[in-house]
Parts: sequence; C-alpha cells; structure tokens
Amino acid sequence: MGVLVDSKNEGSGSSWGGLKSLIRRKQVDSANSKRSGHHQLAKELTVPHLIAIGVGSTIGAGVYILVGTVAREHSGPALTISFLIAGIAAALSAFCYAELASRCPSAGSAYHYSYICVGEGVAWLIGWALILEYTIGGAAVARGISPNLALLFGGENSLPIFLARQHIPGLDVVVDPCAALLVFIVTGLLCVGIKESTVAQGIVTTANVCAMIFVIVAGSYLGYKTGWPGYELPTGYFPFGVDGMLAGSATVFFSYIGFDSVASTAEEVKNPQRDLPLGIATALSICCGLYMLVSIVIVGLVPYYAMDPDTPISSAFSSHGMQWAAYIITVGAVTALCSTLMGSILPQPRILMAMARDGLLPSFFSDVNKRSQVPVKSTLATGLVAATLSFFMDVSELAGMVSVGTLLAFTMVAISVLILRYVPPDEVPLPSSLQESIDSVTLRYSGETLESSTSGDSSKPLLINKNVAVDCPIIEKQEAEASCTNLSEENRRKIAGWTIMLTCVGAFSLTFAASNLWLPSLLRFTLCGVGGILLLSGLAVLTFIDQDDARHKFGHTGGFICPFVPLLPIACILINLYLLINLGAATWARVSIWLLLGVFVYVFYGRTHSSLLDAVYVPAAHADEIYRSSGDALA
Repeated sequence: MGVLVDSKNEGSGSSWGGLKSLIRRKQVDSANSKRSGHHQLAKELTVPHLIAIGVGSTIGAGVYILVGTVAREHSGPALTISFLIAGIAAALSAFCYAELASRCPSAGSAYHYSYICVGEGVAWLIGWALILEYTIGGAAVARGISPNLALLFGGENSLPIFLARQHIPGLDVVVDPCAALLVFIVTGLLCVGIKESTVAQGIVTTANVCAMIFVIVAGSYLGYKTGWPGYELPTGYFPFGVDGMLAGSATVFFSYIGFDSVASTAEEVKNPQRDLPLGIATALSICCGLYMLVSIVIVGLVPYYAMDPDTPISSAFSSHGMQWAAYIITVGAVTALCSTLMGSILPQPRILMAMARDGLLPSFFSDVNKRSQVPVKSTLATGLVAATLSFFMDVSELAGMVSVGTLLAFTMVAISVLILRYVPPDEVPLPSSLQESIDSVTLRYSGETLESSTSGDSSKPLLINKNVAVDCPIIEKQEAEASCTNLSEENRRKIAGWTIMLTCVGAFSLTFAASNLWLPSLLRFTLCGVGGILLLSGLAVLTFIDQDDARHKFGHTGGFICPFVPLLPIACILINLYLLINLGAATWARVSIWLLLGVFVYVFYGRTHSSLLDAVYVPAAHADEIYRSSGDALA
C-alpha cells in the first residue's frame, strides 16, 4: 500500500530532517487540493489572448538591433538560418512547457512544475531566480523606452521636461521619470483584470507586428528593384563558416525568450488542456516566422559588413532613399518595448502568489482581489520595485541576469518531463487535518491485507491434508509472480531515477568542458569523454526501458503530450546548459549573490512556513478515497 510519512516528525531535530524538506513535493492542483481556501484567479483567457501574451512578451525591440550585430559579427547572409536553428532550439523547451502546462494548469510556471516533480529546494531556487529575471527584465525594458520615444518627437532631448532623463550631480545618477511612469501605467492596467490587460497588450502587439510586416513588404520591394545586393558577395552565404552561423544561433536564441509567460497564466485559461499548447506553439511560430522574414530582407538590402550595428533596419531603408521609414520602425520599437514590459511584469505576481500559497513567502502575496480576481497586492509590489529600479538605475549591464533565470527554468522543465514520464511521484501530501480519514483508510487496507493473508494460510493445510500437493506450488507461484512484479517495478523506478540524474551530470560535464578552453587539455578531454558516455548511455537506457504507467493519470489528462521522449528533453537540457555556462563569469557572480540571499530566506523563513511542514504523505492511488472519506465524515 505504501508508507505514510509525516514530513514534520520524520527526522525532526536531525540534519537529515532538515535536508528532507528540500525534496518534499507537492500535489498537482486538483478538485481535491483546491479545498485549501485560496481564491482562484479568473478564468478569462482563450487562444487569441495567449497568442497576444506570447508574441508580445517575445518580440522586443532587440530584434531591430540584433539583426545588424549578429550579421556583422557571426552569421553574415546566413542570419536567417541562425534564427531558424534558434527557433527549433526554443521549440524543444516549448514542447516541454506545453505538456506540463496542460497537465498542471496552475499559477507559477516552472516553479510550480519543479515543486511537483523535483522538490521544494529546487523549486524555491527556480522561483527566486524567476523573480530576479522579471524584475531586472521589466526595469531594463522600461529604461529603454524613453530614448526610442524621444526619437518620435524629433530627437534625443525632445521629451517634455517632466518625462526626460535628468542627471543628478550630487548622486551621479541619471533618473528616468518616463520609465517609472510607464511601469506604473502597466501595473495599474494589470490590476484591472487579466482580460482587460491582455486585450491592451494585444493592441500594442498588433502595432508592433504591423511595423515588422511593413519592413518585410517594403524591404522585399526594394530588394526586388535593386537585385538584392546583400546576397551578391564573393564571400558566399557563410562568410564566417558554419561555426559562425551556429554562434549566431546561440546569440539570437535569447530573442525567443518570453513564450514561457504564457505558461504563467495557466490558472486563468478557460480550457488549459487545449488552449495552452495551442497558444505556446502559435506564438512561437509567429515569432520565428517574423524573425526569419525580417532577416531575409535586411541582409539582402545591405551587405552584412556595411550594416549599422545600432540601427540596421532604419539605415538599410535610408540607404535606398526611404528616410521616412525610420519613423515607422521607431513606432515598432516603442510598441515592442511596451508589450515586452507588460509581458515582463505579468508573470511575476503569479509566481509570488504561487510561492505564498505554498507558504514559502508571506501570505500577503497570495491575496486575490475578489472583484478583479487578480493578485493585486503582488502586482503592486512588483510594479513598485520595477518602477524604482527603472527610475534610479541603468540596469542594462545586468541584462545577462535575465537569461540565467529563463535558462534555469527551461532546464528544470525538461528534467521535470523526464521525471513525469519515468518516475512520477507515487505519493502525495495531504493536510494533517485529514489524519482521521487517513488512519481509517490505512486500517481498512491493512485489514484487507491481513484477511487475505490469513485466508491463504488457512487454505494451505486443507490442501495438504487432502494430499492435493499440486495446488500448493500454484499458490506460491502466484504470490512469487506478484512479488516479482512489484520488485521489477521498484527496480525500474530506481534505474530510471539514477539514469536521469547521471544524464544531467553527463550533459553538464560535456558542456562545461567544451565551453572552457582554459582547462588543461587532458582534463578537458577526459570530462568531455566521461560526459559524452554518460549522456549517450542515459539516452540509450531511457529509450529501452518502459515509461511509468502512472504517467497516464498524472495531473489533468487529455492535454498535449511531448513527442520524442527521452531524446527531446535531453537535447533541451544539453542546449540550455551550454547557453548557461557561456553567459560569463561576471553574470554568474551577480546571480550567485542573489541565489545565496534566496538560500538564507528559505532557511530562515520558507522551510519553516512551508504548507508541507505538517503534510502526511499517502499513496497517490488512495488520495481520492481519503478525500471522499473525509467528506462523508463531515456530512
């Protein structure tokens, strides 16, 4: 039947009891677990809303600059292929997100999935890293709006005095009132309601997409007239080789970050099993298509080495006598930044709310406004911090920290898919208030087991007395077969669990050694060899052993199923780890300080206030019966 475990009493007072909290896992939110008394968010979103969130959060103003930088330094005319490869790599994570979002449709995104599949310690770090990502990301985006907005009014210093950037000599700080004001406007809009804010984001995103369509159509016309001079080069299509094109893919991959914002709204989707996968896939497809078409046009209008790295699209049109096109492109950049700002602020209140629901943060953040059915207090706190940062600080140098949170989340989502398929949690936590029902069901199953065992013992002497010895081996054989089946399943889970862990170790060793050329050659090649062997062995083992039958009943069934498991999640883990390692030592030093602060917050608050502190773990197969028993007792 399984073992009932009280997570508070087991190992309390010991070091193992403290470590045990790191691996305790919560239940998928279901009709039973929602009896906790938390107000639910409004279910207002459909596929068009999700597409608006996904496209708006993904396509930022960076694409208007990125095409010039990457073409000049890495890809050349092969920029389109770089965007395609990066889009395929992002799609690997999107597939993993789509399955988990439809199976576990609750607020919290990667934090929520990690808590269910991996454990509380990892989930806390993912949630803490995502808080940093959205805070820094929102402030950086807001800070970038005012210079682009000023261009529409005639120049760098054309904004009204109360919106223009001001230098404070005594503090040596450049404040940006426009950025702070825009954050407050977006925050107020998000507090009104999820449907209203999503409609507004859809309008702004549409303006951005229209600007990109103008670039594609007008640029195609110019290219047709001029004969596409950017492609008629003696250096060919790959001036930096295939390696340069792949390096360009790694750079432009970050232009796809943002579709995970769709997963953060899972609790507010009317039909999450159908709409979430459709919203994620459609948003990512639209972004990839627009990126590729824009890059085809721009690298064809101007030779890659002649591109302006700061304003590649505007300068491309200006070189063909269309200076007025710069205004349309600037409008596209401003609307892209505004929609990205909304996409940066939208997920964080939901992550704060999810962490507060689980007791890891103060309950202040879990309050849901009864009228608007959104986490207003969390939204206001998020907006206040982001507005303060954008007003006082130029956080552009911290932009790399945004990527750490996203890539960590992508990696843990891929690992969670492997766990869900091969070793899904077979025990679920129930509140200690259900102890009577738990004891009742436990006694009932214990009684049935004892009765079955007793009847088996009483029949055996009768068979022997009747000299029907042939029946005894049959009974023993059936018992042995049942025992072997249980043992085989237990061994399968152990093998699968260890294989997943060693596969991740292999992926890390391989990418670390391949990325750090300063390592001694012997050590580097050894790490590459060991990592490659672990990775390929893990892939082979997971391919040939059976997936767990419990995966069919895990969470909410009937949604999207990630294809090509285990190959697809393992490839996703490998790509994301490679990108993480290559973010640079300075970025990791800053992120490590934030993560270390998170460890202290968890140790001194989250661990002791967790909603699973007094939880009783029972076999997943008996959870519904225990809830029914508790309902009958109350009735």
